[in-house]
Amino acid sequence: MKRNSRNPITLSARLFLPLLSLSLMAGCQKKAASSAENAKSVPADRLEEVVAYTYDSFAGEWGPGAELAEKFQKKTGKKLILIDCGEAIQALNKAVMEKDDPQADVIIGIDNNLAARARELDVLEAYRPKDAKKTIDQRLEDELGGDWLLTPYDYSHFAMIFDTESGIEPPAALEDLTKDIYKKKIILMDPRTSTPGLGFLTWTVSVFGNRAGDYWKNLKPSILTMTSSWSEGWGMFMDGEAPLVVSYTTSPAYNVEYDKNYRYKALVFEQGHVEQVEGYGLVKGAPNKEGAKLFMDFLISAEAQNAIPLTQWMYPVNREVSLPQSYIEAAPIPGKTLESKGKEAQSLLDSVIDIVSK
Repeated sequence: MKRNSRNPITLSARLFLPLLSLSLMAGCQKKAASSAENAKSVPADRLEEVVAYTYDSFAGEWGPGAELAEKFQKKTGKKLILIDCGEAIQALNKAVMEKDDPQADVIIGIDNNLAARARELDVLEAYRPKDAKKTIDQRLEDELGGDWLLTPYDYSHFAMIFDTESGIEPPAALEDLTKDIYKKKIILMDPRTSTPGLGFLTWTVSVFGNRAGDYWKNLKPSILTMTSSWSEGWGMFMDGEAPLVVSYTTSPAYNVEYDKNYRYKALVFEQGHVEQVEGYGLVKGAPNKEGAKLFMDFLISAEAQNAIPLTQWMYPVNREVSLPQSYIEAAPIPGKTLESKGKEAQSLLDSVIDIVSK
């Protein structure tokens, strides 16, 4: 799990950060070639690289990126270049900005709540990785659209993570989060810049339907802050700044695996949870399409997937990969998985931001 350095920003100020000013953000800073510089024939040295836009915790020190790059180069001779864009939403936006002159070969991290939006933006092309049908449950691919525009590589359910040493009672449902006892005690992520942030919004839409807007009005007093990324929010939670944070049912396995620390608990609500399926896709017009396909084949292999549980802290999609004991001890499986209403959540996004920022 990666921690980002951060400066204090009030909730109101943070929510007015423009989403598309990506050139000013940390990460995704690799300079794009101009149209004149980008000749139709790709330089030979570029064909030895596979450039992937991704998010901070995938590319960071504690993520799987370095291990995957080493294994991929050893296997294929190609160098994997991971460009940290902060969050997957920002990676997608950068690819959109470069649509007429693509610089990346692959985008990693587009989940089932963002998949419909990625389709509309038309920056990906379909490719089914080698052995995908044998190694991946079709249910997971269906969550991403079922057409191999995106391929799943990990998954988990969104959940509220609770600090059991906080001295307050844990909530038992999303409705409970609006109670006075939780005032300024919840850390969320901005749904415009964070896939977990969008995932939580989707969860509320899946539970409350057309009453989700009213729910957010009632939830506002409970929100301590909305961070721009999962890493920042999780870091604040680990620093004890709030007893509740949105993350994944699998997140507490990290603390058990490395610290034998059972303090943090993923809360399972009887009303159900929304599942996140993370996918990756081939960029339309990728400079190194063949290299990209090699990487896409590699990422679902058992060799690559073995790195997922103890770096991503998500379930691997490859059926051959065994889970560590920490998952059995600290990663509860919800009894009910809700339909993910990502498209409806996208339509509610602006009004939710307006509610929270007032």
